[in-house]
Amino acid sequence: METLAVWTNIDLTQSEKEWLEAQIAPHSLRVSEVSGTNLEEGKGQEACRSANIAFGQPAVNDVLQSEALDWIHLTSAGYTRYDRDDFRKRIAERKGKFTNSSSVYDNPCAEHIVSFMLANNRRLLQSHEEHAGSHSWIYGRLRPETRVLRDQNVLIVGFGAIGRRLVELLTPFECNFLGIRRSPSPSDSIRTFAVSDLEAHLAWADHVVNILPASPSTSLIFGADQFEKMKNGAAFYNVGRGDTVNQDALLQSLRSGQISAAFLDVTSPEPLPSTNALWNEPNCLITPHIAGGLQSEKQALLDHFVSNFKRYVNKQSLLDVVF
Repeated sequence: METLAVWTNIDLTQSEKEWLEAQIAPHSLRVSEVSGTNLEEGKGQEACRSANIAFGQPAVNDVLQSEALDWIHLTSAGYTRYDRDDFRKRIAERKGKFTNSSSVYDNPCAEHIVSFMLANNRRLLQSHEEHAGSHSWIYGRLRPETRVLRDQNVLIVGFGAIGRRLVELLTPFECNFLGIRRSPSPSDSIRTFAVSDLEAHLAWADHVVNILPASPSTSLIFGADQFEKMKNGAAFYNVGRGDTVNQDALLQSLRSGQISAAFLDVTSPEPLPSTNALWNEPNCLITPHIAGGLQSEKQALLDHFVSNFKRYVNKQSLLDVVF
């Protein structure tokens, strides 16, 4: 059996390093001294370029220049920096594999969205304001405003692994679903449309869920025109990327009442400055990019990679193939 070299720039403790080495033995592990994240590209390294497998967040140029890398496995669901023609071409030329960790993050992100939606429908934000403020009993105002999800329309923009899990979690609530994605397919679990059809479906939705990644084609895709086309009183949720939303237009839409609420796990920039007006908007809730968080997150990433690694060495189909 050929001995493979696995390079990683995950920040591993000594015990985690030893565990991973044991899991991939007899193959070798190269651990970078400089870690990388999906928010910051890793530094170029010869140890990566000469490895067979890169696990983490390798520098794009390392992959482009490598004559050895056959499989790249990301520690994120997002892959914005790698979503470019020259990168795709290089992977195809080498007949390589490019996978991500969608299976780690789809459930926590979907649960985060569900919590946002239930908080909105059950008016938890407004109740918390009174809890933290005047302690007044606003039964007469809030009870008529409460909603259930049954028969409400949910538009999932950026329908992929997270969107599929969201549909699974929301199905018992008897919602209606439509999806927007780059490549719609008849095999999708719900009816999907191309991104170019987004505006045609905004007025249908009671809940517009944005899971779009950052890219030139999605930059500021939600602006004044899109918020104006939404159903009056709809709620907007963003767990994709902050760069996809014109936040000034979002603020104005909230203040005018065109949309009733915004729930944001991502912003532009991050962290969002404390002076940004969205912090003080009563119908806006911001969480600090924690939708993908889960207990033992790093171990879940390691387990996912090891599972895929065993598939790779046994020449089986890999999980979470991007291209």
